[in-house]
Amino acid sequence: MKVFVTHTERAPGIISRRSIYEHLQTGLIAIDSMIPIGRGQRELIIGDRQTGKTAVATDTILNQQGQNVICVYVAIGQKASSVAQVVTTFQEKGAMEYTIVVAEMSDSPATLQYLAPYTGAALAEYFMYLERHTSIIYDDLSKQAQAYRQLSLLLRRPPGREAYPGDVFYLHSRLLERAAKLSSLLGEGSMTALPIVETQAGDVFFFKSKGGGSVGRNDKKILEH
Repeated sequence: MKVFVTHTERAPGIISRRSIYEHLQTGLIAIDSMIPIGRGQRELIIGDRQTGKTAVATDTILNQQGQNVICVYVAIGQKASSVAQVVTTFQEKGAMEYTIVVAEMSDSPATLQYLAPYTGAALAEYFMYLERHTSIIYDDLSKQAQAYRQLSLLLRRPPGREAYPGDVFYLHSRLLERAAKLSSLLGEGSMTALPIVETQAGDVFFFKSKGGGSVGRNDKKILEH
């Protein structure tokens, strides 16, 4: 049985997976009744700032109490006060007994913010290969993309739209493909991924309608040096 997992682990192949048939209860009637989430599935939580994305994620973790699910909450580029508030909520509700928190604050180096989701994924996969059910929250992946953009510009890689490197989509697809429902031979463990992405004024694509994207003020400084 595989129990050693690295942060750059490849996603399980088709043979290692099986169809999703178990329901992951979020505790939110609108989600559980209209768009139910299965164990081993990936479901995006997207919206502008202060629209309740983190609240949906934390409610999902709180509802896993007594469900034999290990939860991993990954905070990327968040304020220390916001992360402390989430952890306090988990402690008050007794959720820390089955929850792992991986946090890199907004003042953390870009390298650590970039690696935080992979660290959380490695922890969740470890328990998945131990025939356990896991759920991982990435809060949020837009911050990781910004950290990856900073690293790419410092390495003088060719920028694309909004100064993001061309492989930023592969960056997230490789991460989210690691969520899976394992086959019977591997113990039928599961890893459910709930990534969070923050939009700007309801714009899902972050791109301007004409001529591609623009370069941010801080990124211009990096490009000039």
